[in-house]
Amino acid sequence: MRRVYLVAATLLTAATIYTPVSAAAPAAAAITETVYVESTIDSDSDGAPDRIAADVMRPDTAGRVPVVMEASPYYGLGAAAASATNVPRGFGRWYDEYFVPRGYAVVEMEMQGTSRSTGCPTTGGPEDTASVRAVVDWLNGRAKAFYADGRPAVASWSTGNVGMLGVSYNGTLPNAAAAANIPGVKTIVPIAAISSWYEYARDQGIGYKGWESNYPTFLANYVVSSAQKAKCKPVFDKLSADDGDQSFDYTSFWKARDYRPGAQNTSASVFVVHGQADWNVKPSQFGRWWKELADRNVPRKIWLHRGGHLDPISFRQAEWQRVMGLWMDHWLKGADNGIMDEPMADVQKPDGSWEQAASWPRPDTQATTLYFGPAAGGMSGSLTTAPVSSGTQTLGANANISETTMMANPETANTSRLAYVTAPLTKDARLSGEVSLTVRVASNRASTPLTALLVDYGPSTQAVLSERSPLQLSTEVCGRNDLRDKTGCARPPDVSIQAVSATMLTKGAIDAKNRLSLETATPLPTNGSTADVTWKLHARDALVPAGHRIGIVLVTNHNAYLAADTAASGVSLNVSLGVSKVVLPIVGGALNK
Repeated sequence: MRRVYLVAATLLTAATIYTPVSAAAPAAAAITETVYVESTIDSDSDGAPDRIAADVMRPDTAGRVPVVMEASPYYGLGAAAASATNVPRGFGRWYDEYFVPRGYAVVEMEMQGTSRSTGCPTTGGPEDTASVRAVVDWLNGRAKAFYADGRPAVASWSTGNVGMLGVSYNGTLPNAAAAANIPGVKTIVPIAAISSWYEYARDQGIGYKGWESNYPTFLANYVVSSAQKAKCKPVFDKLSADDGDQSFDYTSFWKARDYRPGAQNTSASVFVVHGQADWNVKPSQFGRWWKELADRNVPRKIWLHRGGHLDPISFRQAEWQRVMGLWMDHWLKGADNGIMDEPMADVQKPDGSWEQAASWPRPDTQATTLYFGPAAGGMSGSLTTAPVSSGTQTLGANANISETTMMANPETANTSRLAYVTAPLTKDARLSGEVSLTVRVASNRASTPLTALLVDYGPSTQAVLSERSPLQLSTEVCGRNDLRDKTGCARPPDVSIQAVSATMLTKGAIDAKNRLSLETATPLPTNGSTADVTWKLHARDALVPAGHRIGIVLVTNHNAYLAADTAASGVSLNVSLGVSKVVLPIVGGALNK
């Protein structure tokens, strides 16, 4: 990425080199070194504390500096894997070129069991957090570290103030650190990040398609270093034994990987960034974490963009760097620069433009209840502000129909899916927050998966953006030329525009056996008795234009979204009208008034 000057053999063996920094300070130089921090865990049970590798780039100055840190399990994958252990090989992102000239150290930390770190990855387990804690402790003088030649490495240059940021797993580790309230972590910037590993693999009692079978073991095997792989096999076997794929219940295994309860302990500020079309790290990951933070008045800011699994450096570069500079200056250096006086929320519109709001969910958002009703207004089912009828409608198996087919032709009755639709809106309706449903059902199967889609019915254009894999987001080249030329990490996503008559705004699923508890299944009665099933959809901010209709589409097993539930084969259920309902977060709290 830049020329490297090796100034002396003694410095090379100590893994310390001098590097000219970016054009922002062309006469300056940076000190670059690799250290190995001694942690308090022995996750591979080899009798020695795990050592956590970290690359450091810092200004060549006598003063102390704060730290911008990206922790990751991905540094040892791809082309980055081929490197000597005693020479820093990192700094592929834009953080070093931006922050080091501005008086920060940049630290790239390798999670336990990955790349050059010893130990075993455990997919969100307490060991992940302990590896982060070790490096933050070292930066605060509370832990030991060593160079490759065994000499002690002391972070005497560090103020101890750490800001963590990253995308995907690299953003999840900051969530873990904030939830654990690690002293020294002053702010986090989780981008497309997980706040509950249970909800990464499950949706309210049922597994997601592709994540339903031994996912924690799969991911740990993916990121583990070749040097640690054999040693970690017993750890991975235990992950498989404990992950609860047989029931998909919320067990102690998943509680240990849920960071949201830690919001009550969080002292770090939080800047959340998430895509509303991210169906890898799904929107509940930001929505429910954000609510916990808001309930505890944690200092915070949020960006919600229209894309999927993406880094804002690729689509809003100049503003992202401006805001990040101010954010880190405020929280790590104490600068009174007005960043916290700017609006809390930035939300991207479907056309790509941005708007700001004082908070999120938006001010004056109110719960608005709509009830399921019979065919009306040319639709096969209705949504009304007051219950208009009793009776039932029958829903069977969805017969593998696509999501597009589920939403199509709401005027036509179809037992493979039920559609409940409002009258055309007389004014725009703004949704801001989390949608919930309560559906009263009588089923012939004790196990009944249910999925609901929230749909905007009306002619529109839909922008579909390409997205990056977690590995791409972590390892794409990101030098000055890439930012200038819109290549590497700054390469904008491809955008295709499609004409649509129905737009899926959000969705969510539940196994009806878990209607009373995610920890314990309660089979549905199969004797004709009814049961109320309540569940939540993923958070969403959207504007439904006047003239459009809002719809709820209900299906049993959404086979492209969820794991197949063989116990629900042949399912048929009656949905009670007049009592089944959806609660929408509407700004202003009223529809068609």
